[in-house]
Amino acid sequence: MTIADLAAAGSPGSLPGSSTAADGTRAAELAPHGTTIVAAGFPGGVVMAGDRRATMGNMIAQRDIEKVFAADEYSMIGIAGTAGIAVELVRLFRVELEHYEKIEGAPLSLSGKANHLASMIRGNLGLAMQGLMVLPLFAGWDPVRGVGRIFSYDATGGRYEETAFHAVGSGSTYARGSLKKLYRDDLDAEGAATAVVQALYDAADDDSATGGPDLTRRIFPVVMMATADGVRRLTDDEVGEIVDRVVAARMQRPDGPAAPLL
Repeated sequence: MTIADLAAAGSPGSLPGSSTAADGTRAAELAPHGTTIVAAGFPGGVVMAGDRRATMGNMIAQRDIEKVFAADEYSMIGIAGTAGIAVELVRLFRVELEHYEKIEGAPLSLSGKANHLASMIRGNLGLAMQGLMVLPLFAGWDPVRGVGRIFSYDATGGRYEETAFHAVGSGSTYARGSLKKLYRDDLDAEGAATAVVQALYDAADDDSATGGPDLTRRIFPVVMMATADGVRRLTDDEVGEIVDRVVAARMQRPDGPAAPLL
């Protein structure tokens, strides 16, 4: 056994690069984490939504954190993982897109933006190995193809284009299961927004780290759309109307809309 092995066994937080702090608390548990982000395409665009809860261990660290942002005029990014690092990554990503456009005189293509984000995630691999992971969901309107596109990532910066819909974060399994039943490729913009809100509701129903709509404080998911007209954030009143309809329907059937068997 080496000296490093002995030090790691006796004092897990004493070695450089350790994921465990000196008092035995994992570094990842010291930082707020953001959770579920969902996105779905529809004819004419793509919609993205995120819940508003940040957790720190078993505590609710924040009830109204925002995890979905406009990256530029035609694209948007949702963050899951270590909130502080994720928000900083979004700020840097936005600055770099703006810088590219000023230098080149034209915006980066949607694929180029997705590739650049992948390289930034790869740069965070060291911290990700210590538990401080950031896994964004990127989506936007592609003016060349004339469609909305969705991209997901892994911790090493692997980039994957998704079809129809996708979700990331601790509640993503439940959100994706919900969208499998509710999503249709002929949904209009309002229908797609309703589907992602339903998916977040289902995620919050089964995942304690995902926050559901807070009716008493009127804190609702952040919902954004990217279309040929650009990125638009739905107002609180618009999202509130969708949430009110979803909650009213759940009062009759708490598990949500029933999908046909065949």
